Amino acid sequence: MAHYNPPTQGKVSQLIDVVVLVILTFGALFVPLWLGMAGAAKTVATADANPTWESLGQTPAQAAKYEALGYNPASAHDLILARFDYSFSAGALLTMIVVVVLYYVLILRFSESEYREVIAEKFGRE
Repeated sequence: MAHYNPPTQGKVSQLIDVVVLVILTFGALFVPLWLGMAGAAKTVATADANPTWESLGQTPAQAAKYEALGYNPASAHDLILARFDYSFSAGALLTMIVVVVLYYVLILRFSESEYREVIAEKFGRE
């Protein structure tokens, strides 16, 4: 059986591949932040006019740590009571399902064609 020599990729093609992958990576990481879909907490519990460490549910040890970081009960209020908003819409869920399924189909199609090319290069066309 002949030794298999895979096709070579040029330097420009490799550079384009790397640039596209970097752009896709940054897009996947930063687009949700820019669209406000990820990141910091979305909701804060009702504001207390005069919060104390006890009303914020902090122990004396926790209060001491916050004070060591330069916080007082009023400035730490939003930090301590911030909660993530886990609600979602049916449209967003359906859109995500469609995107995942289309991505899966795309990967299967590309994998099938590349697999057939490798088999044809290795064993010839049948």
